[in-house]
Amino acid sequence: MKQFYTLSILIFLVIQGFAQGPEKAIGIRGGVSSGFEYRVFSGELTSYKVLLSTRKQGLQLTGMKEFHMPQAFDFNEDLSFVYGFGAHVGIESWYVYRDYDGYHPDDWYRDRRTGPVAGLDALGAVEYTIPQIPLVVGIEAKPYFNLFGKNFFQLQPFDFAFTVKYTF
Repeated sequence: MKQFYTLSILIFLVIQGFAQGPEKAIGIRGGVSSGFEYRVFSGELTSYKVLLSTRKQGLQLTGMKEFHMPQAFDFNEDLSFVYGFGAHVGIESWYVYRDYDGYHPDDWYRDRRTGPVAGLDALGAVEYTIPQIPLVVGIEAKPYFNLFGKNFFQLQPFDFAFTVKYTF
């Protein structure tokens, strides 16, 4: 009888574990800012995302708050819309072209510079949850602007990407 109760409790816990939605996701992002992302759901319709990406010969760390709209499209219940906002910090590199001595304009050399960068980000994405397997694929736009860096103010409205995430 003890084994029956133990087995019943285990089955109940397993069913409850599968009944809940995913709590975390890890994935890759391919676009202007390519990298790895980690998502933690803080509620049924909200999540936090950390993105470690490369951009402009540098490395950025982005933190975002996301809002999910599941079943946002009438023609497919597995499509959802995600939007959010966040900020990034990191470093970027660029080249400065200089004249060797100031007297010979034909003699130029490249000087590599590296500096910190920080700014704000926005997000708009359409994600498709593949039924039967824990994968989510998506297309997203993540416009950003740098508050400082190589340029004092730089706007990039077209940071489009393709994402693949494993949810668990």
